[in-house]
Amino acid sequence: MQVIAGSAKGRKLKSLPGLATRPILARIKKSLFDIIRLPVIEACFLDLYAGTGAVGVEALSRGARLAVFIEKDPKAIKIIRDNLQLARFLDQGQVLPGNVFDQLKILGRTYNIIFVGSPYKLGITKDTIVCIDQYQVLAEDGLIVAQHHFKESMDIRVGGLWMYRQERYGDTRLSFYKKTANK
Repeated sequence: MQVIAGSAKGRKLKSLPGLATRPILARIKKSLFDIIRLPVIEACFLDLYAGTGAVGVEALSRGARLAVFIEKDPKAIKIIRDNLQLARFLDQGQVLPGNVFDQLKILGRTYNIIFVGSPYKLGITKDTIVCIDQYQVLAEDGLIVAQHHFKESMDIRVGGLWMYRQERYGDTRLSFYKKTANK
């Protein structure tokens, strides 16, 4: 696993052994950042269920101003911190340990891009998006990218958000949400 593009291009990142986390495939990560290319520059990026932190680190490498990682697994938290150091982004990354739903309630700021990579087996992607909307974590012109299993049903409208794009890569889907013009 490595950074694909930007200032840290080619830097190798650590991963967790075993199947506890499901790192994003390189081709999906490349497609994701090809789609959201311009909004990443100077963005505040939120990486939920961060795992190894590969998505947030990629965002930093491509010009994000800040990346905040929320993860509850202590081993994964250590890997995220190691990966921030390996990619030389310790000053631009912040790791918040704990439950995503609890952290969303107390973040106290908005983010331009929010990546939701919840574990497939939990089926909580939609619930996470509802929580993001409820606690107004998404900036007015921001977007949410949710990575989920293709069998997990996603609504076109979730609260004040609407899905404007969806891409499928094998068993994985990326669903893109932004705020609706009228809530």
